[in-house]
Amino acid sequence: MNLTQTGMSLTSMLSSELKSDLDAVNGMLRERAASEHVNRIRKVAAHLLGNGGKRLRPLLTLASARLFDYNGQDHILLAAAVEFIHAATLLHDDVVDESEKRRGKLTANLLWNNQSSVLVGDFFFARAFQLMVRASAPRSLAILADASATIAEAEVMQIVAAQNLETDEARYLQIAKGKTATLFSAAAEVGGVVASAYEHETETLAAFGKCFGTSFQIMDDLLDYKGATKSLGKNVGDDFRDRKMTLPVVKAFSAADAAERKFWLRVIKEGEQRDGDFEHALELFKRHGTLEQTYEEAVRWSNEAKERLDGLPSKQPRELLAKLADLILSRAS
Repeated sequence: MNLTQTGMSLTSMLSSELKSDLDAVNGMLRERAASEHVNRIRKVAAHLLGNGGKRLRPLLTLASARLFDYNGQDHILLAAAVEFIHAATLLHDDVVDESEKRRGKLTANLLWNNQSSVLVGDFFFARAFQLMVRASAPRSLAILADASATIAEAEVMQIVAAQNLETDEARYLQIAKGKTATLFSAAAEVGGVVASAYEHETETLAAFGKCFGTSFQIMDDLLDYKGATKSLGKNVGDDFRDRKMTLPVVKAFSAADAAERKFWLRVIKEGEQRDGDFEHALELFKRHGTLEQTYEEAVRWSNEAKERLDGLPSKQPRELLAKLADLILSRAS
């Protein structure tokens, strides 16, 4: 399934109610991303927020709120806040990773500079908190504030783990859950909170989001080795060249013989990469079935996400959440 098909499938899943909610979120993002005084902020915001994002995180907030028959407008505020937090982390990540592509286009740090990306990211975080305090759900502020701290902590943890071949699957999952799954979890949870769902129901939504986000991150790491550059929106092999200890590498190193370990030590720990090394890495993955195992892990987390939905109201938004858990397994970007 390519990016266009994924977008069409997502759109076809939305009820008219959720479609109008998502349109309202997009309108709020455009409005709140604007700066009255600084044109650079407007340009960076238009480049990133209008750059083809699927809005999965705010969609979890909207669907969770509608699952409990919420009829107010605070879920729009919180969904937009979630997307601002996500956008801020993207801007910061691209600076840290020295990325050149995001969603098929040049990154903001490359088009402008690192300083602009970092500071506009800070601006987005500020906008997120402005929206949070406007929502009449104080608990949602705590949830999203905690999530923001966890994401930052996990990003630093990932830097420490980079090029470290001692990184095991437990540490990998800790990082993946912290930097990616945490925001999915918070996005789903605050939708239930603003709708005054019972605590056990909001906990269920949070657990769903955590599993959903873990599956999403594993698929993201898998696509770096088996995706197509055109549909992926970035260069395939970037994680390899950046020497990141993603799940495919963790699994391959764990299964490696002595000669293979020397290869991984050279290309990951020592950073001595030569022509043909990426192709050799793919051969090692094939030899050990590493990519298939990685996909199976994504499937396992997706299935667990769907199981977490049991016991919640059986309504269209719940069906959407379950379908989204399936959809991320066929994503190409």
